[in-house]
Amino acid sequence: MVTVRSFLLTLNVIFLTQPYNFSESATAECTLTGNSLENLSSILTTCKEISIANLQVPANETLALHAQNDSIITFEGNITFGYNERTGFLMTIRGNNITVVGAPGHLLDGGGARWWDGLGGNGGKRKPYFVQLRLKNSLLIGLNVKNTPKHCFRIYYSEDVILTDITYNNLDGDTQGGHNTDAFGISNSKNITITNCIVFNQDDCIAIMSGSGHVITNNFCYGGHGISIGSVGGRDNNVVKNIFIKNNTVVNSENGIRIKTNYNTTGIVTNVTFDDITIENITDYGFLIRGDYLNSGPTGNPTRGFELSHLNFRNIHGTVQSGGTNVYVLLSNGVASNWTAEDIKIVGGLKKDVQCLGIPSDCGLSCKDHNGGPSQYLSLFLLSTLIFLIVLR
Repeated sequence: MVTVRSFLLTLNVIFLTQPYNFSESATAECTLTGNSLENLSSILTTCKEISIANLQVPANETLALHAQNDSIITFEGNITFGYNERTGFLMTIRGNNITVVGAPGHLLDGGGARWWDGLGGNGGKRKPYFVQLRLKNSLLIGLNVKNTPKHCFRIYYSEDVILTDITYNNLDGDTQGGHNTDAFGISNSKNITITNCIVFNQDDCIAIMSGSGHVITNNFCYGGHGISIGSVGGRDNNVVKNIFIKNNTVVNSENGIRIKTNYNTTGIVTNVTFDDITIENITDYGFLIRGDYLNSGPTGNPTRGFELSHLNFRNIHGTVQSGGTNVYVLLSNGVASNWTAEDIKIVGGLKKDVQCLGIPSDCGLSCKDHNGGPSQYLSLFLLSTLIFLIVLR
């Protein structure tokens, strides 16, 4: 039986091998352009093939693309957004069986530098999120997004959605005060697939706060805070389960992969797999699991009210800067159970006396095997060299 999810995956392959045909563009009556949203409501009501072309969204307005079922929305040219300090979203996309496509040469430009002050959502200027998605059985493909005020894609109450071949370029934020510029945040959703995406940002590349059935594959993350489960806890939904994260690369980031649960909260993280993850030049933590997370800073006292079970870590490899930590785990006793870890090869971090608490026994993971002093490979090389010299004598 072909499920909606398998159909979407097949559709994804078709899009990747046969680029979207833009020859049949929307009619003039179904195209929103210029510097006003006055015609948006009538377009959404009467059209199922919609073009958003060279649009300047006025300040203090939201581009609310709440389309009819089975609609196709195409972004063409430059889409920009007027500036004012506010909360909420610059854009929302909602519907069932919606396809959202980026035409060649288009750009969704959030103009984030006007809001950036180094504080993100922690103070300073009020900043809007970029886009909220509430979709079912839908596909977003080929979007180019640049410089959002803070978080980019906020995925809420969505189901069976694929986001593929998306580029999120927030590199300017590295030098101009970008903060909390998470690329993809998933909450209260089922079966979200994020694949073949490229991210340059200053916070989580992908953050899964709740939900189930998510698949994260073949993505490239540069800068930011890596790929995260969490933070989990203290929300209306505090369960993350059945997550598959495979063949992703994280470069020049604060963390490689991490699981973070909020201090003094409860929740469940279960049946999560990290497989074939490459990390390079990580500054702080290559592999991080902590139960003491707070946005203001970790407490050092992990929470007891969580279950972290059936976690699988395979083929996670790469490098951490010398001032960082290769592997760090801080959990209360009894929180973790049924873990497996195979082929974890993270080297470079030289911090010693690192926290390594709460790991299930005999799971194959140990901080001591990875942290402090030379890498295991260098140690083996030195040992073999010493043996060779002794034999020569």
